[in-house]
Amino acid sequence: MLAIIPARKGSKGLPNKNIKNFCGKPLIAWTIETLLKSKKITNIFVSTDDSKVIKICEEYKIKIPFMRPASLAKDDSLAIDVYIHAVKKLNNLYKKKINNFLVALPTAPLRKVSDIDNAIKFFKSSKADSLISCKKIKFPVEWILCKKKNNRIERIFSDIEEKNNYNRQSYSSKYIPNGSIYIFKYLNLIKYNSYYSKNTFAYIMPEMRSVDIDTLDDFKYAEYLNDRYFN
Repeated sequence: MLAIIPARKGSKGLPNKNIKNFCGKPLIAWTIETLLKSKKITNIFVSTDDSKVIKICEEYKIKIPFMRPASLAKDDSLAIDVYIHAVKKLNNLYKKKINNFLVALPTAPLRKVSDIDNAIKFFKSSKADSLISCKKIKFPVEWILCKKKNNRIERIFSDIEEKNNYNRQSYSSKYIPNGSIYIFKYLNLIKYNSYYSKNTFAYIMPEMRSVDIDTLDDFKYAEYLNDRYFN
C-alpha cells in the first residue's frame, strides 16, 4: 500500500516542527523509519513544499517527483485536497491506478510498526471505505462547555438532560481521531469529499502512542514518553 506523509513548511503552533530535532533526529524521520519497516507499505511519498524536508527524505532514498503547490500549502488548505492532489499526480506520472492509500502524519512519532500493519490488515478485512486511528476520550463529551463573553459558560450539548451531572462512569465511551493513521479508498474519498462514510472504521490506539504534536508542550510531552517508555 502507498503511504503519504504530508509535511508542509509552515506551522504556527510550533515553527518548523516537521524537521525539529526529536530525540536525536528530525521529527519526520520517525514516521519515515516506521513506514520503511512495515511489510505492508510498498511505496512512500512525501507531500511537501519544504526543501529541508526533501533533503531528509533523500537520506532515506525517498524520491519526491513533484513539490506540493503553494495553493495547497496555506494555513487554510484542506488536508483532503492535498491527498487527492498527490494521488492524482502519482497516478498520472507513473501511469498506475492507486486504489487505496495510507496517510501518516509526521506529528505522531510514537506509533509502532504494528499499528501501521494492523490498521492496514483491519482496513482490508473490514472492506472499509476509510479507517481512522482513534483514542478514547478521558472524559464524557457531555461535560464540554462553551465560554462566552465575560467567561459565561454554556453547555455545547444543551439538549442533554441534567444527567450531565452524573459521574464519569455513567457515560458511554467516546473516541476522537488521534492524528496518527488514516487509510482511504481513493475513489470514495473523491465521491464523498469526506473522511467519513457509513463504512468508516476506527483503529483504536492507546493514549501513550496517540500524541499528536502541535505545540511545544506536545513536543516535550512526546519526548518524555519516548525517553521514559519506548527506549
